[in-house]
Amino acid sequence: MSIWWSLHLRREAASVPLARRLLMGTMETAGVHPDVSYELSLALTEACANAVEHGGAATPGAPGGAYRVTAYLDGETCRIEVADSGPGFPPGRVRMSARRRGRRRTRRPSRAPKSVTPSETAESGRGLCLIRELADHVDFGNKPGRGGAVISFDKVLKWREDAPLVSA
Repeated sequence: MSIWWSLHLRREAASVPLARRLLMGTMETAGVHPDVSYELSLALTEACANAVEHGGAATPGAPGGAYRVTAYLDGETCRIEVADSGPGFPPGRVRMSARRRGRRRTRRPSRAPKSVTPSETAESGRGLCLIRELADHVDFGNKPGRGGAVISFDKVLKWREDAPLVSA
């Protein structure tokens, strides 16, 4: 079973729950376990909130009023990608990758210093850390050429016993 959808959304706060509801509805219809659905929807919410807050035009006056969300439920995995048209990640945070679920956690080498984890009293900066904890694999970086940030993450799916769309 495969399900794929893509949304082109305005950089407005109201777009975040729209993307989340579509993902939750898709996973509920497919029969994904509610715990997995919740974790993925929370990670998606964080990624979309980052796109809304930071995904503006890379240069003043350039268009930057939208971002894209794409989700794939394919076999046993869900992969989600959120891409914006803003300035992208600062050089110190580019191309970080992490794997979980019994695999060693790795980061791709970067010439810039490692990013700093936000303090407990910081009012922002926890979104990427939260996405890393909720997903099995996370990759983020900058789009080549036109600019903008891309966050992609995936998670192995767990199914409800009564899942209608699970391949036998």
